[in-house]
Formats: sequence, C-alpha cells, structure tokens
Amino acid sequence: MEDPLPARPDNGRPTALKKPAPAPAERISSIVGGESGVGKAGDADKQAQAPLEQRMASLAAALRRARIENAEHSAALADLRAAEAARLELLCDALAPVLAQVPPDCDIFDIAVAPGERPRLFIDQIGFVEMDRDRRTYRFLQDTRHGRITLRETADIDEAVDAVTDYIAHRLIEREKALAVDYASGGAARALRSGPPAAVKEQEKEKVGALDGKAFRLFLYLVEFLGSAAFFGLLAVIAVWAYKTYVAG
Repeated sequence: MEDPLPARPDNGRPTALKKPAPAPAERISSIVGGESGVGKAGDADKQAQAPLEQRMASLAAALRRARIENAEHSAALADLRAAEAARLELLCDALAPVLAQVPPDCDIFDIAVAPGERPRLFIDQIGFVEMDRDRRTYRFLQDTRHGRITLRETADIDEAVDAVTDYIAHRLIEREKALAVDYASGGAARALRSGPPAAVKEQEKEKVGALDGKAFRLFLYLVEFLGSAAFFGLLAVIAVWAYKTYVAG
C-alpha cells in the first residue's frame, strides 16, 4: 500500500518536510563535540608554539657546533703553523753545510726560524724564506729600497737551498767590494793613523781604573793586617810584663 502524498498548499507547491528534533543522546554528543572542538583549538595553539621552541633548541645546537668548529679551526691553524715551522727547520738544517763555509769574520748571516703567525727563516737582516699559502712552496723574499721582491718560489727543498746559496755568495761578493772600496778610499790608513777607536780607548781606561782600584784595596788590606798584628803583639807584650811584675814577682 502506497504512502499518502502530503497535501499541496494553496500555491500548488508541495511543503518541505520538517526536520525531526534531535534526540537527547544526539544533543549530548553535539555538546561533547563542541567541547572537543575547543580542545582541538588548544592543541593548535600548542602546535604553533612548538616550532619556536624547536628553533631555539636548534639555534643552541648550532652555537655549540660553531664553537666546536671554531676550536677545531684554531687547532688546525696551530697545526699549520707548526708544519710551516717544521719545513723551515728542514731548510735550515739543509743550509748548515753552506753556512759552515762562510768566513769566520763574516757576521752578516744569522740564520734562524722566527716563530709567529707567519713563521720565517731569516738569512740576514733583509732576506728571509717563508711558506706560501699552500704551506708547501718556499718563497725566498728580500727587502729592498723599492719594496719587497721575490727571489725564488719552489716546492723543492734542494732548489730552495740552491737559491739561498747563490744569495749568500752574492752577499759575500758585495761585502768584499765594500771592504775593498773602504781600503781604497783610505779608510784603513786613517784608522791606523788615528789609532784605536774611542770605544777601545774607553775600555782600556776602564781596565786601568779597575787595576788601580784593586791595587788600592790590596794596600788597604795589608795596612789593616799589619795594624792588627801590631796591636795584638802590643797586647801580648803588656800581658807578659803584667804577669812577671804582679804574679811571678
């Protein structure tokens, strides 16, 4: 049996069906659902705050990593300086036979490794060897009136030794020329005529004064010793005379 159709209104259109009222259980579930919606909104706020804390934690970790990397970088720089100094020490040892042939009266070469931010092997006051940025190439430099010039760049220690040897040889030739010019200009003759320099004279005067002071102190010591001996001798004579006069007599 078919269900009866709803009655048509006066305008000829069917009326809409009314929505039945919700049951009490449904109302309770809707209320609980609303409360749960509030809880979900609180969770959203917490999730919005969570990335900030994560970013702060990641920044702290990044700072720790940066400090560690900085310490490792500083240690690496110290290791690099030590490696540069070691390579320069090897070059200094290789130059020892060459320096042994330098005349004994020549004191213009004072080869030594100077530590620092850039270790250097000084040959004399104007020439030195340092390592390039790759820490493997020797750079032989010289200071001149027109600035610093590069005499040789090489990664081979034997070539560096040859370059320094040639430099020492040219410096010795320059020294001989300077001495020859000084002798030819009469510098040696004037030195012989004028006698020893003033500094030597002052040293001789100081030595004579020191000897005079020692002699005077020795004289005073002898006078004091003789005076003490005479005084104690006189006391002994007086004691013997008193003994014979007042005790033995």
